[in-house]
Amino acid sequence: MSGHGAPTTQQVDPEAARGLRLAVVAASWHEQVMDGLLAGAARATADAGLEATVVRVPGTVELAVVAGALAGRGYDAVVALGVVVRGGTPHFDYVCQAATEGLTRVSLDHGVPVGFGVLTCDTDAQALDRAGLEGSSEDKGYEATAAALTTAIVLRGLDRA
Repeated sequence: MSGHGAPTTQQVDPEAARGLRLAVVAASWHEQVMDGLLAGAARATADAGLEATVVRVPGTVELAVVAGALAGRGYDAVVALGVVVRGGTPHFDYVCQAATEGLTRVSLDHGVPVGFGVLTCDTDAQALDRAGLEGSSEDKGYEATAAALTTAIVLRGLDRA
């Protein structure tokens, strides 16, 4: 199970998050899954006492370029949300690799945490189970947002040390 070993407390302390600027960039493919991921990101953002700028892009490959633009515009954290479902061609491998490498590069090049909320699933059912929808076993939109915000808090603490 992919959620095995996850921390029990994921909510970000609103006091620690105060003043952080957050952006969420979300792909458009797989509307039901994306609605769940975005709702999870919105819950995590609200739990942290923040508001987020939300930007939509056509697909998962486009996440990195927009995440990079947002990271370069003063956001303290960026969350990338998408879903890629394996098909019968190598397209899945190329898209997953491009998204992973691109988003990692954005984070390292800009020194801005990028929450990786890109689901890479074998089936639609797996994606739905991770989307934070009613009946889902996981809420990856929430988790990716909490991870990005927590990392931004850590980085801000390093700046003050």
